[in-house]
Order: sequence, then structure tokens, then C-alpha cells
Amino acid sequence: MIATRESRLALWQADHVKALLESRLGWQVELLGMTTMGDQILDRSLSKVGGKGLFVKELEVALSEGRADLAVHSLKDVPMDLPEGFALACVLEREDPHDAFVSNRFSSLAELPHGAVVGTSSLRRLVLLKALRPDLKIEPLRGNLDTRLRKLDEGQYDAIVLAAAGLKRLGLESRIGSVFPMGDMLPAAGQGALGIEVCSHRADLLEPLAALAHMPTWLAVTAERTVSRAMGGSCSMPLAAFTRGPTSGAGGVGMLLQAAWGDPPGGDGIVSGPLKTIVHAQASASVQSFAEAEALGEDVAARLRAGGAVWAANPIPSAIP
Repeated sequence: MIATRESRLALWQADHVKALLESRLGWQVELLGMTTMGDQILDRSLSKVGGKGLFVKELEVALSEGRADLAVHSLKDVPMDLPEGFALACVLEREDPHDAFVSNRFSSLAELPHGAVVGTSSLRRLVLLKALRPDLKIEPLRGNLDTRLRKLDEGQYDAIVLAAAGLKRLGLESRIGSVFPMGDMLPAAGQGALGIEVCSHRADLLEPLAALAHMPTWLAVTAERTVSRAMGGSCSMPLAAFTRGPTSGAGGVGMLLQAAWGDPPGGDGIVSGPLKTIVHAQASASVQSFAEAEALGEDVAARLRAGGAVWAANPIPSAIP
């Protein structure tokens, strides 16, 4: 039994994993659709109500109670540290990690008029957008992918920014006006990758699910997620991290990890006004193990802090007991 959120994208992801389990492992699989607190709270930013863990808590309860055997997550929605008793069984091959510019009137960020309204509730996207276009007005945009597109179509925004992976998975690639170059808009740690979570004592699941793992993706997202963990691991912290690989360097063929941290304008960031500061850092290393991926992530996090990035010493606590 797979526990999944009930949004169209989450169900696509669960069905994708179901097909893999049935074709490659010969399992019979059913879905357990659930509505999470993150799906219900749409009038406040995640950074104010408990973070991205709001999208996985109820699924973990289903796992712990034995109502489901595994949960499928968009990895960028999974907290950096899983609660005790849970584990990532595997990470699947990554879809397009880019952010997408979506608009009904303009094909790129550069085409937007001065003061245009762009929708996103991601503090990462906010600081990177402000670095590119300080004149833009950034307004909150919550809800599942279909809800966000509907709000754009209703004229509430001139443009919105979404993960390209979700649009492609749902056959909505035609909605993409353009994708942001990595040099302009680094993605969130783990963006585009799917993770399968199980209870850590389920050896009967951990071993067979490991066969589905795409190790280049798993190592890459481990490095990215380590940057976030080392910087405090809170979605109230505007942080981007992305691993490119392989790349050649002094240590041989390996990975290049890039990260960016921003200081948003205003208290919650979803306001007009100039960006205070943004810090970039990168490092490369030969990565063939999780320990090496974590070491690379720690290195980049240290470089961010050396450049002026601030560790999130007091991340937003979960709103769910």
C-alpha cells in the first residue's frame, strides 16, 4: 500500500512508483490517498505554519500505524532530517530540476513590464527573482499545481514560477514559457527527484526497494540536502542547492555543487522592495559514497557561511504535534 497526497501530481507520482513496483518487483500495489495539513492550510506561507514537513506528516502516521507500507514524496518537500523510525528506502531518477516561467502573456522574465506581479510562496524563488528583477512585486501563491495555474488564468498574476518537473509529469509542458538557466535560478535541494519513505525497521521493504534507486541522483540530492541541513534545514531560510555532474577537477571526475542563500526584503519576504543580499558558493569533489556527498555539502555550507550567509539557528517548529 502506497500512502500519497491526493493532488493530481502526487497521484501521478504514486502511480509511477506503483508501476515500477509491479513491473520490476512483481508486487501487487494499491494507493491510499490522503489530504495533508500542508494541502489544507493555503492562506499562510509554509515558513509560518510549520514548513514542508506539513506535506508528509500524515503519510508518516499511516506508515507507523501499518495502514500503508511506503510513501512517495517529491523530495524537495521532505524535511532534511526524517523523524526517528523512518528512512528513505531509495531515490528515483531525477526529472528536469529547473524552475519554469509560466505566463499567459509573456514568454520570459525579461519580457515582464516594470512592477509586474509574480506569484510564488517560495522564499528561495523570491530572493533569486529579486536578484534578477528588483522591480517585481512578488505575491504569495499556495495550492497544488492545478490551483496555481487556475489563479494565473484568472488574472491574479502576470506570471508564476513552478517546478518544470511537475508540469512535465502531468503533460503540461506547453504551459512553460521558458525555463530559468541554472545561473539565474538554482533549484531547491532535491527538486525534480522522487523519494520513497518507509519505516526504518521494515527490512523486508528496504532491501528490494534499493533495487529501484538511481544512485547518481541519490548522491546528488544527498549533497544538496546536506547543505540545507548544515544551514539549519528550515523552509523559512531562502536556500538553493544543485549538484551538477560529472565534472572534471583536481580530484578527478566528480560533482560540482552550487548553492545560493538570500536575505529577503521584509519580514516574510512576500513584499515589494529591494533584495538585501545574496551569497553564492560552490565546490567540486569526487563523490562515490553518501559520506563523500555529505562532505561536499558540508564544504559548500561552510563557504556560504564564510560569505555572510546566516545559519537558521531557530527554524520554524512544526505546527502538528
